[in-house]
Amino acid sequence: MKKKSTRFLLIVLLLIFVTVSYSQIPPNYYDPANGLSGTALQLALHNIIDNHNPRGFDQLWIDFQETDDTPAGKVWDMYSDIPGGSPPYLFTFISDQCGTYSQEGDCYNREHTFPQSWFDDASPMKTDLFQVVPTDGFVNGMRGNYPYGEVGNATSTSQNGSKVGSCNYPGYSGIVFEPIDAYKGDLARNFFYMATRYYNEDSGWPGSPMVNGSQPAEWAQNMLMEWHASDPVSQKEIDRNNTVYGLQNNRNPFIDHPEYADLIWGEGFAAEPVNHPVDFSAHSIVLDWTDAVGGVLPDGYLIRMSDTGFENIEVPIDGVSISDSFWDKNIPYGAETCTFGGLNENTVYYIKMFGYTGSGSYIDYKTDEAIQQISIQAN
Repeated sequence: MKKKSTRFLLIVLLLIFVTVSYSQIPPNYYDPANGLSGTALQLALHNIIDNHNPRGFDQLWIDFQETDDTPAGKVWDMYSDIPGGSPPYLFTFISDQCGTYSQEGDCYNREHTFPQSWFDDASPMKTDLFQVVPTDGFVNGMRGNYPYGEVGNATSTSQNGSKVGSCNYPGYSGIVFEPIDAYKGDLARNFFYMATRYYNEDSGWPGSPMVNGSQPAEWAQNMLMEWHASDPVSQKEIDRNNTVYGLQNNRNPFIDHPEYADLIWGEGFAAEPVNHPVDFSAHSIVLDWTDAVGGVLPDGYLIRMSDTGFENIEVPIDGVSISDSFWDKNIPYGAETCTFGGLNENTVYYIKMFGYTGSGSYIDYKTDEAIQQISIQAN
């Protein structure tokens, strides 16, 4: 009996190890997308996440128990949940599956956030877990095949505040369904995934006022980008992304790398430099180097100095630009030299160098791999 228990425990631990390790981003998974933007980036991401393992339609009921479970083990329904509050009702997996319904709270079903009629009920879109989620059947019926949008005067409102009514977002005035703010980013990233996973595979899709094939219409693209920015990636999405990857062997790139959306559909972060500068050296208080080459070139370098040690030089944060000061210098690409003045004689100074692209709130620093650094005593 003891041997059987030990064997069972080892099997369970092995399964846990395999599941956990399998669900994380594999090394170099996104390498083919490095340095790209626009449709070139979208195509590269498409090739990375293409050809996933399709799920069976009935299997989705089982999958939801892994992908959409609350910490309490209930159904995580974005159409009824109230983050930080008390949901009006909770569904139990399997026993509360729809069936028929006549009001909110009767049952949950399989909501295609990208409705089936928009892709002619075809596979593998119909069972793609990155766009199919469990939701209240009655509210799902309220949504129907309407686009997502922003409602002016609501004709119907669910108990958590999701609404149906005429759209007041610029560019479209038809009937839309508006989810609550807490899940707008989640749904936007669902649409970015669909536009990328099925890029150039959407010939013949009927589409809708919200999408042309798999691609967002201009008004919808603008709105989804706003939703993406205002509702950043949550731990719920990260966990779901990892779980779905374990089931169908592809990922949502816009959860792993939210900046990809702006690189494809907006203006913002450029890709960070591919390499650090080389031959970093110092002559007294004058620094010289050879610029980074290859791939994406930096726009400039942030050079940070400390008189107490390398460990006291803070690593810059993307989106936060650093102004020039006694301790910090921004040097444009091509200058290949920098001078720090007013230093204390016979004091050792510690210096690190970070390449970057962009500027202001869109500055993107290269902080991985070996940062160039040097220590020098001022004369």
